[in-house]
Amino acid sequence: MNWSTYTKEFSYNLKLAYPVILGMLGHTLIGIVDKLMVGNLGSAELAAVSLGNSFIFVAMSIGIGFSTAITPIVAEGDAEKDTLKVRSAFHHGLFLCTVLGISLFAIVFFCKPLMYIMGQPEEVIVLAQPYLGWVAFSLIPMVMYQGYKQFADGLSMTKYSMYTIVLTNIVHIPINYALIYGVWFFPEMGVTGAGLGTVISRMLMVAIMHFLLVNNKKLNVYFHGFTFDEIKKVTLRKIVNLGLPSSMQMLFEVALFTSAVWLCGNIGKTSQAANEIALSLATITFMFAMGLSVTAMIRVSNQKGLNDYKNLVIVARSIFLLAIIIEVVFALFFIVFHNYLPHFFLNMDNELQFADNTEVIAIAAHLLIVAAIFQISDGIQVVVLGALRGIQDVKIPMYITFVAYWIVGFPVSFYLGKYTELKAVGVWIGLLAGLTAAATFLYLRFNYMTKKLITEQEKTEFDFVSGQIGNESQSL
Repeated sequence: MNWSTYTKEFSYNLKLAYPVILGMLGHTLIGIVDKLMVGNLGSAELAAVSLGNSFIFVAMSIGIGFSTAITPIVAEGDAEKDTLKVRSAFHHGLFLCTVLGISLFAIVFFCKPLMYIMGQPEEVIVLAQPYLGWVAFSLIPMVMYQGYKQFADGLSMTKYSMYTIVLTNIVHIPINYALIYGVWFFPEMGVTGAGLGTVISRMLMVAIMHFLLVNNKKLNVYFHGFTFDEIKKVTLRKIVNLGLPSSMQMLFEVALFTSAVWLCGNIGKTSQAANEIALSLATITFMFAMGLSVTAMIRVSNQKGLNDYKNLVIVARSIFLLAIIIEVVFALFFIVFHNYLPHFFLNMDNELQFADNTEVIAIAAHLLIVAAIFQISDGIQVVVLGALRGIQDVKIPMYITFVAYWIVGFPVSFYLGKYTELKAVGVWIGLLAGLTAAATFLYLRFNYMTKKLITEQEKTEFDFVSGQIGNESQSL
């Protein structure tokens, strides 16, 4: 099979992926705006946002990972032209996302005292706690939004999330600026203002997404006549069985990156701030791979619904190849500009913070070199995970990600960060090790599962044809 077999799929893959990518970039921009604006206040304030977000990222990973169970069921039902299946997946998924969002808010809010146990700098904790309280509340609308988004994505309507996020950011940036620095009648709230701005933005995000979907005439059948009597245990169980392992997959990865925040915090506030800068930049490029992961989930689910497993493999591999090409380009970009990119996050004109900021930039520049390499592995593992979710294979990948990140990655990060002169760079080398292990073994899993599906389908077809020949022979 030649390259053109895969590259001819690029155009459709990008058409489906680019709204998801732009939507995710906009979603990430909400957090990055916090960091850019707060970074001007000082390295302690930036470290506080980093510490607070380390808790939020863990909770968000559970919410986002769980919500991905909606997309493959909707996409499969869409390919089968089964309206009832799609409607059921949407209603049950949105219900579960709402319950999960409330639960995650409660858990994170009451986990604030853990900051003291983690050995973080006192000045950072004082700033981080009120920020975390507000951003924790924003988990409720954020996870609800994911329920809407995954439903729309499953129907290949990926532009809705893009429109929603663009509109949300238009509002978020001025609100954040006003609440952080104090403009007009708004009080100067600093780090806490960034948290409140995030709450307002995410509530607006849900309202916009609902408005856009409910006003699409093609989607009327999914929004009218809903009652709680439609909620059935069997459907809830199906979504939970897919969503729980998916949430754990994402949790294991995000928790590894969160541990990097904490490890860098133990090294010092400059290492923690540098980690946050490098992580923010790596997250931007990762959103491209995440967009392709959603594309893989949608297109693979469609092919599964059509029972076309040979084409399923071609579609999936075309997305894997596209992800590798894009991430290699970003890797080169990071290598070329690693000394310049960190400057965007700090105010070098602040004389009181000049020494700290200079150290932060030096550390962040080294971290970006490691990030250039690991984002290739990160891109591969996330698109393969999307394809595996498309064929609804989630349990074994959950175990693979746990081993890759916590048996391979974390011990390397901990040892190199705590006991060698590499410090923050050593922490990130551990991230590279974990991501590379995950990418390798997840691809092997996908290859095994698709070969198995194709073999079973060929056997079924052979048995059917043999039976038909046998029946014709008997009739003669």
